[in-house]
Amino acid sequence: MDRTIACIDIGTTKTCTLVGERDADGNLRVLGVGIAPSKGIRRGMVVNVAETAQAIAASVEGAERISNYHIESALVGIGGKHISSINSRGVVVISRGHRGITEEDVERALEAARAIAIPHNRDIIHTIPRGYMIDDQDGVKDPIGMQAFRLEVEAHIVTGASSSINNLVKCVEAAGLGVDDVVLQPLASGLAVLTEEEREMGVVLADIGGGTTDVAIFIEGSIWHTTILPTGGSSITNDIAIGLRTPFTTAEEVKIRYGRAFPDSVDDSKPLDITSFGDGGHQQISRQFLAEIIEARVEEIFKMILREVKRSGYDGLLPAGIVLCGGTANLPGIQELGREILGMPVRIGAPHDLQGLVDVLGSPAYATGVGLLIWGLKEQPPPPRSAPGMGSKVLGRLSNLFKPFLPG
Repeated sequence: MDRTIACIDIGTTKTCTLVGERDADGNLRVLGVGIAPSKGIRRGMVVNVAETAQAIAASVEGAERISNYHIESALVGIGGKHISSINSRGVVVISRGHRGITEEDVERALEAARAIAIPHNRDIIHTIPRGYMIDDQDGVKDPIGMQAFRLEVEAHIVTGASSSINNLVKCVEAAGLGVDDVVLQPLASGLAVLTEEEREMGVVLADIGGGTTDVAIFIEGSIWHTTILPTGGSSITNDIAIGLRTPFTTAEEVKIRYGRAFPDSVDDSKPLDITSFGDGGHQQISRQFLAEIIEARVEEIFKMILREVKRSGYDGLLPAGIVLCGGTANLPGIQELGREILGMPVRIGAPHDLQGLVDVLGSPAYATGVGLLIWGLKEQPPPPRSAPGMGSKVLGRLSNLFKPFLPG
């Protein structure tokens, strides 16, 4: 049965609400999109509830107007430097091994994996199985129905600060909506832009947004490592504003219109005339100088990603290289610089296999929003977990929506 779902991607620079459904052929059809400048968000985290709620309401209104669908609740993407992850194992005994492993047995194993010591001020957002072992047989992708006396699961557990999760939920509720669930942003982005072969072979996803860079490592079809780096496209804009002594809004416009991340490919024959501070009003700067400012910050971001990959222990196990998405992935020359710094294949990932508003959403900047829709339609989540005024109840009930990342 066709099902309509809504999702909200609350980023540092933009808030995007999408409405979509699965068509008769099983493809995702986007019915509506609403985009509003983000307010009250800094590096992926809420710093002003009222301003964030206002931006959410504006984006929801736009999506409702285009789709002619009234949004009562939505999936919400979550990010920010408060996110962390850990890998854990859970083991259970199958009391009657001859009857076969059931979904209840798998859930018991996942519960055992979740039984880890985490600070009281943090909550588990996702428990994602990386693989199973039954008795002495490892590499099992789906144990249900198989006979065994012992079931072991290796799981990737994502946690977040309770206050940050609650503040995000409160903003959505303040905009008059319920929260179906919260989903880690890089997991959603991976659904929208990665291929099955990339996830199987080993790949890094880097979603370079306005305030953060979300990094996720996929191996053997499942998620193995996640982290959020506290820098992104806004840092590039800030560097331009400081280096050129120009207002932030002008710096952002210059970055989008003329920016390149690879100075070697810049045509420096025509200088740029831009607005500056002071009484002078305007100044001329070289395109080469602008590219060098951008290159320095993008190089730093890539080196941070590389350090994280090495810290994860999976360096050398990622033949598919790195896939870039997020608004900063649109920066010309970023692929070339990435290959030079990282020493691995680099491609730009944009949402694919879409129906409906393809011309609007076929950009790396909308990877998270489209991925949230895919997540929701694959999982067919239950009725809303919160309604306006029920923010405190969503904590502790954040589900383990993990099936999109199961191997095979």
